[in-house]
Amino acid sequence: MPAGRPPGSDDLTLPRSAERLMERASAYAAATRSPATLKAYASDWAHFEEWTGRHGASALPAEPVAVAMYVTDLATTHKPGTLTRRLAAISVMHQRHGLTSPTVDPRVREILRGVRRTEGVAARRASPLGLGELRRMIAHLPDTTAGSRDRAILLVGFAGALRRSELVALRVDDVEWRDEGAVLHIRRSKADQEAAGREVALPRGKDEQSCPVDALRSWLAEGDISRGQLFRSVDRHGNVGEQLSDRAIVLVIRRAATAAGLDPDKYSGHSLRAGFATTAAAHGASERRIAVQTGHRSMEVLRGYIRHATVFTDNAVNDLGL
Repeated sequence: MPAGRPPGSDDLTLPRSAERLMERASAYAAATRSPATLKAYASDWAHFEEWTGRHGASALPAEPVAVAMYVTDLATTHKPGTLTRRLAAISVMHQRHGLTSPTVDPRVREILRGVRRTEGVAARRASPLGLGELRRMIAHLPDTTAGSRDRAILLVGFAGALRRSELVALRVDDVEWRDEGAVLHIRRSKADQEAAGREVALPRGKDEQSCPVDALRSWLAEGDISRGQLFRSVDRHGNVGEQLSDRAIVLVIRRAATAAGLDPDKYSGHSLRAGFATTAAAHGASERRIAVQTGHRSMEVLRGYIRHATVFTDNAVNDLGL
């Protein structure tokens, strides 16, 4: 080291091995967020850069007043949740460059609180898919390769209380077949970003038309799938393709709802998971047993489904004799 240059000097050249360690460290830091979150942040940051460019402001570093004006400009056209995520993207980008995030400025936080109170509306929850509705959907599926896949998606998603991201991530070797049914090995989920994994059991159903285990076996046989992704695209000629996107799960549910004469706009990719929890609660299953299947860590979130299921049966109005 040249005389007079202190250890840790900014212009100190790191050996190649140290550079590789820094690259790995950055990769590990990025891995703390899901690919979907990183993709959303990239889009949000691009939007902020475009906005600051049009308004003659700096994006990096950004002044708190510019961020405050950005939030104000978007308040009437974007949901509070979207604004919160955009602020998170701005914060992450500043932290990545060793800069103080302008989003912590009291003015920015105060404006966001005001937006939530003034413009915010209660989030519309997708309707949980009831057991009767599920049976109607299954009954109206076509006798095709795509129909076989859709039946498996609906029944496995419902019985397994799975998120759509969990459904599309499943691989053939994630399924363990047993005499009593099947066990799904969920490698990662929204609530399990460290990929500790969990197991979801699918007992055999009493009705072969609505048995998730039979539906899954039928789909694998129909699609001639023995390895790789479990649920895949199917073209109009019945040719099986690659992995489905999580958006495709929504389309499967809504297409089945339309065929069954139900309102497709009531349902989302969350309707299968919500439907299981709500239906199980309505049939008297305990919180513990429901949570084992859903993987809920927060009992308060789970109780929201239970309250929905018992809104009439567990109602004090019934005691009034009206």
